[in-house]
Amino acid sequence: MYIKDHLNTSSRRRFLQKIGGLALLPWVNVDLLYASGISVLGQNALKVLSCNIRVDLPEDEKKGHGWKQRRQACIQIVKSQRADIIGFQEVLRSQFLDLKAGLPGYYALGFDGPEMDRHKEGYNGIAKNPIFFSKKRFELLNAGGYWLSETPLMAGSMSWGSARARNVSWVRLLDKRSGKEFRLLNLHLDHVKEEAKLEQVRMIMEESKQYQSDFVQILTGDFNAGPASLVTRLVKEYGWTDSFDVNKTIGKIEGTTHAFQPNDLERAKKANKIDYIFIKGPIKTVSSRIIKDNIKGIYPSDHYFLEGILQF
Repeated sequence: MYIKDHLNTSSRRRFLQKIGGLALLPWVNVDLLYASGISVLGQNALKVLSCNIRVDLPEDEKKGHGWKQRRQACIQIVKSQRADIIGFQEVLRSQFLDLKAGLPGYYALGFDGPEMDRHKEGYNGIAKNPIFFSKKRFELLNAGGYWLSETPLMAGSMSWGSARARNVSWVRLLDKRSGKEFRLLNLHLDHVKEEAKLEQVRMIMEESKQYQSDFVQILTGDFNAGPASLVTRLVKEYGWTDSFDVNKTIGKIEGTTHAFQPNDLERAKKANKIDYIFIKGPIKTVSSRIIKDNIKGIYPSDHYFLEGILQF
C-alpha cells in the first residue's frame, strides 16, 4: 500500500520526488523501500516488467483459473507495479483488448497483423507478444515485428521443427524524461524443440547486432529455457546480460512457473526460471525480483511476473 493514506496528494508527490533517487545510491536498502511501498525510480531509471499471462483456455475456466476468473487480478497486479514498459506474452485478442481497457495509461503495440494460422481457438489462436509503454513518459520512434522462422515476413511460418509459430515484437522509444533512446524486444520461444529455441533466439541476436554497441536494448520474454541452458548461454555470448544478477536480486532466484499450484513446494523445487529481462549497451540493473502477488488467492497467470529496475 502506498503512502497516500498518510499524506495528501501534493505532499506525497513532493516526498516521492525527493526519495525517488535514493534507490540509486549504494547505501540504500532497496528491499526496505519496496516494503514501504515507496517508488524506487530515479530520473534515469526504467521499471520494466515481463508478464506471461497465459492464454484464455476453456479447460482453465473449468478448473477455476480461466481468464475470466483472473482477468481483474492480472490487471490490478500489473497496474499496481507502476511500470514504465511491459512485455506481455501469450496474449489472445480478447485478452489484448482487456489489457488495453484496464491499463489506459499505456500505448499498446505488437498485436495487429495476420493470424498465426487458420485455427482461431486455444493455443492455435493469435498468441502474440504485445508491448505496453507509458503514454506520459515515452515517444514512439519506430516499431515492428517478425516471425521466428526462415521466412520471417511470412505470418505464421515455422521452421526448425517449432511446435507453434513464434514471433517477436519490438519498439524504439524516446524517453522524454532522460532524453535517451532505447529499444525493447519481446518474445516467446518454442516450448518443445531445443533446435527451434536456439535458432529462434539466434535470429533475434543477429538482428539486434546491427545496432551500435552504445545503443541500449532490452529483451523481455518467456524463453522456455533455464538459466544454465544453451539458449540463455547463447544470449550472453552475444553480449547481453541477465538483469537477474544475484547481487541485485530481491529475494532468491526461483522458478517462474507454478501451474496454478503456488503452494506445491515439491513442484516449486523442480521449477525453472524460464522468463527473463536481458539488457545490452550502456544500461545497468538497479534491482530485480520475481513478482508473486495474488489478489485474495487468485494468481494472474501460471507464471510469476518479472520486474527489472534499470538505469541508463
